[in-house]
Amino acid sequence: MSKQLKSPSLLDALIPLIALILMMGGAVYLFQDDSSYGPNQIALLLAMGMAAVIGMKNGYSWKTIEKGIVDGISMSLGACLILLAVGSLIGTWMLAGTVPTLIYFGLELLNPSFFYAATCLICAVVAMSIGSSWTTAATVGVALMGVAAGMEMSAAITAGAVISGAYFGDKISPLSETTNLAPAVAGTDLFEHIKYMMWTTIPSFIIALVLFVILGFSEVGDAKAERIEQMQTLLNASFNLSWYLLVPLVVLLTLAVKKVPAFPAVSIGALLGGIWAVLFQWDVVSSMASSDDSAGIGALKVVWTALFDGVSFSTPDENLNSLLSRGGMSSMLNTIWLIICAMSFGAVLERVGLLKRAVSTILLGAKSAGDMVSRTILTCFGTNLVTADQYMSIVMPGRMYKEEFKKRGLNQLNLSRSLEDGGTLTSPLIPWNTCGAYMHSVLLVNPFDYVFYAFFNVINPILAIIYAYLGIKILRLTPPNVERTEAEANQ
Repeated sequence: MSKQLKSPSLLDALIPLIALILMMGGAVYLFQDDSSYGPNQIALLLAMGMAAVIGMKNGYSWKTIEKGIVDGISMSLGACLILLAVGSLIGTWMLAGTVPTLIYFGLELLNPSFFYAATCLICAVVAMSIGSSWTTAATVGVALMGVAAGMEMSAAITAGAVISGAYFGDKISPLSETTNLAPAVAGTDLFEHIKYMMWTTIPSFIIALVLFVILGFSEVGDAKAERIEQMQTLLNASFNLSWYLLVPLVVLLTLAVKKVPAFPAVSIGALLGGIWAVLFQWDVVSSMASSDDSAGIGALKVVWTALFDGVSFSTPDENLNSLLSRGGMSSMLNTIWLIICAMSFGAVLERVGLLKRAVSTILLGAKSAGDMVSRTILTCFGTNLVTADQYMSIVMPGRMYKEEFKKRGLNQLNLSRSLEDGGTLTSPLIPWNTCGAYMHSVLLVNPFDYVFYAFFNVINPILAIIYAYLGIKILRLTPPNVERTEAEANQ
């Protein structure tokens, strides 16, 4: 006879969550920037163990919990494959001179006064075109981080600008997975959803741009012009720079626009980078090859190494070396470790009912539109914290609140917009979330550092809550024969 399952209490749900918060805080205090390189993983696994013990106390078998862990990890395997491919892409694009070319032209064209705002806009346009914040950050974002290093601009502010632009473009692009997922879960039309999101998205983005312009004006100085010229000279001396080195980027963006899945698209881009390295950077490749190997074998080994272990350059400038010496699948292994631990913790919480119990408490006393929207956004953020996955932060609250919005006479567009405002945008702000871990690996800036400058991602959820409490652009359910515009006019 199977053991009867007990419903978890609120205390049951809070114990692993509070424990995780305390352990994460301790990890940051003790290990600072190195907290994501092991300490956070241990904290997540210990909290997972607590959740599992509570689950077994309530009647769940270890086999059930273990299956939940396996299912949770399997959800992240697609992201892990993309991470490995991105590591290879960065390695071969450094070797091929693709990223150095982008950095060189960026230094030529971008003015320090408007650099942060321009970075945000460039990433927004690219992400809107291809529907992917991850691809944008791994390509244009990496190059812009290099430009920032050349101009001696702030890496944290630049990362915030990259993420703000990338997530703005991703959020309003009909090609984006999350932009399609939110209306699908809430039961709304895709283009109605995008149109309705504009009311919170556009003002938030404009405010972010203004803040980046203000920050940019404080960065002007004669020393920067000297540094830019020095960096360009070193790049010219180290690589054969030309427009055709950007072909791998054009191919990758074309594949993304054609909606080729991310893993094969990025893998093709990485392999093309290796071919371009042999064709156009032969001097660079041969200088890295072993003298014991023939020219062909040596070149093959260098490109192969770039794919799995990245590249290492030696120039007279240590800052340039650290900028260019990176990539390879191995550079992503720590991020994958973090994602697996985070997904395991979230999976146990979900499987034994602790997450649902915690979230149901949030709804108590929710009456107004402001209450519903604010609690949905906070739930999405909380789900991002505990499940470490932006898709879960959209799907779970969407399912849980769909009927609640109807009961309170609120149009489902309010729900789909809130899912993106709270789920999609907060995911890169959390170091152990798949998005936060990914951005850390690609941009080499800790989320705890860039969170203060990812203006769009922070402002948008806050503005959405303010709108809801003030009744601005909150759609109500109307009788069958009443136009929605009439309901809007009465607000």
